[in-house]
Amino acid sequence: MGVNTIISLNDIRPYINAKKLTPTIDGIMDSVYIIDDSFVLKVFENMSLEAVEEELELLKSCENLNIPKVVSQVITIQNKPALIYEKCKGQSLKKATLDELVQIGEFLKSFHDITKNKQSNNMELFSKNRLYEMICDTKHHPFLECFNSLDIELKNDGIIHGDLFLDNASFYHGKLSCVYDFTQSCNGDFLFDLGVVGLSWCDGIEDKKALLRGYESDISMDILDKYIKYAGLFYSVNRFLNKRNFKDLWEKIND
Repeated sequence: MGVNTIISLNDIRPYINAKKLTPTIDGIMDSVYIIDDSFVLKVFENMSLEAVEEELELLKSCENLNIPKVVSQVITIQNKPALIYEKCKGQSLKKATLDELVQIGEFLKSFHDITKNKQSNNMELFSKNRLYEMICDTKHHPFLECFNSLDIELKNDGIIHGDLFLDNASFYHGKLSCVYDFTQSCNGDFLFDLGVVGLSWCDGIEDKKALLRGYESDISMDILDKYIKYAGLFYSVNRFLNKRNFKDLWEKIND
């Protein structure tokens, strides 16, 4: 998907002196531009000003982690909230090595240590009640069968990332350089974050062991697999409702 909000250099000149503005296809829900190959402009298409300000505060609280460094306050572009970040080094992965899985597990552990017991004003996007309502909207019975088969109770541990798929992290020379896209951060179960990583990053048991090793968790593989299945169901339903391809996730949790 390309950008939704078409902007020019004139739109950003009140905030940054730039010579080049390049649209990207990185944004799924939002519009993302590269500024002079040094900064990233993200225009939030569906978030309120208050929600973007909350994301900014979350990023500030985690500034010692490998996350985007924000170089602006919340700004307004064509009546939509936006932020400018330093451009992260590196690229997202197509397939993670065991060492890279350990690194993302270590990042999540550090992030959760900071956000433990903190409260977000954002809606709890990943709750069972909300997922059930989404499934009812799909009228797709296999989703409901999967939901009813899951024996899982979600906790409120603190603020989670919620969307840590492979394309939301960058590595540079084999080292984690940045985790980004905190748009869906809200209160939730820390193991849901692990489930999303397990879903997107892990192909087998050795991958999952490396993830848990980085996270310093002694949970059983059965428990991790439950959260992976829940995450896979959630994002399959989400993609179905947004008319996007969900079959790869759905097949992964139904092998």
